[in-house]
Amino acid sequence: MSSGYVTLGQVAEAAGVSLATASRVLNGSTSTRQVGEELRERVTSSARALGYLPNASAQSLARNSSSLVGLVVHDIADPYFSSVAAGVTQMVEEHGLVLVLGTTDRAPGKESTILAALRSHRAKAVVLVGSRSTDAESTEQLTREIEMFRQQGGRVACVSQPVLPADTVCPDNHAGAAELARRLIEQGHRKFALLAGPNNLSTARERMDGFHSALATAGLEPDHQDVMHGDFTRDGGYASTERLMKLGTEATCLFAVNDVMATGAIAALRDLGVQVPGQLSVAGFDDIPTLRDLTPSLTTVRLPLEQMGRQAAELVLGEEEHDEPRLIDVHGEVLIRESTRPPT
Repeated sequence: MSSGYVTLGQVAEAAGVSLATASRVLNGSTSTRQVGEELRERVTSSARALGYLPNASAQSLARNSSSLVGLVVHDIADPYFSSVAAGVTQMVEEHGLVLVLGTTDRAPGKESTILAALRSHRAKAVVLVGSRSTDAESTEQLTREIEMFRQQGGRVACVSQPVLPADTVCPDNHAGAAELARRLIEQGHRKFALLAGPNNLSTARERMDGFHSALATAGLEPDHQDVMHGDFTRDGGYASTERLMKLGTEATCLFAVNDVMATGAIAALRDLGVQVPGQLSVAGFDDIPTLRDLTPSLTTVRLPLEQMGRQAAELVLGEEEHDEPRLIDVHGEVLIRESTRPPT
């Protein structure tokens, strides 16, 4: 056999069948026209002997679906997303499907672009992981793209806020942050500084609102200059903490709206010679696995991140289909660790 790709026509010729018959056998057409067992065996045996690999695009066209499952995250380097992705990956592999990863770098509108590409490849399902943006235009664009994807037969699930026409695994950010605030107040803290993250992310806003509501109930109010907005990253936490300390603060506890920001905060405080928790307590949110060995260990709100990924994948890969989007609420667990202690 000469070198190069083996074509479907060569398989059909070797098996002594028509090209259409070979295509029905190897590309998995859903046509009601069946191929007899004898012909099917001849085609598959010839394909094996020649080393033929089916054309994935042809299979997708024949079935109006492929074995691809898309996973779209904001930043795969962020342990939050990699933990959720691990759960999605497990479920996809258990179903014998192929995972395709797309990252948005938190750019508004990029989710829609990636979803459109997955739709063009007739992906079977897509899981979107990440906070919803407050940008109405990008949300409307993504909504339209999800609706077209579903009309084509695909299924979509999100790990985020339930604002899109898709099944959603929704962490209760507000309640988790409020409970964390109450526990820190019980420790004796009365003055708080807040690393609030970016203004345009719903997750950051929900956690801020939850924390602030518990403070308000206790008759507490952080000083305006003690609320710092910045990137939802380790470097964002570092830079926000530098600004906070440069301005000066009387806070005894610093709350960062996610763990990676809290890590940046602790690094900045260490570089500035501020002891944690001796001079300033620090708390985060998520309990990402890679930070559980952080010294001092981080007080945070634990979310079952890997389980959330599995749940989202189960929603789109399960046999049962629903016309109306389904919602799974996920509650966090407050973990008080070494990074916070009663103020002196």
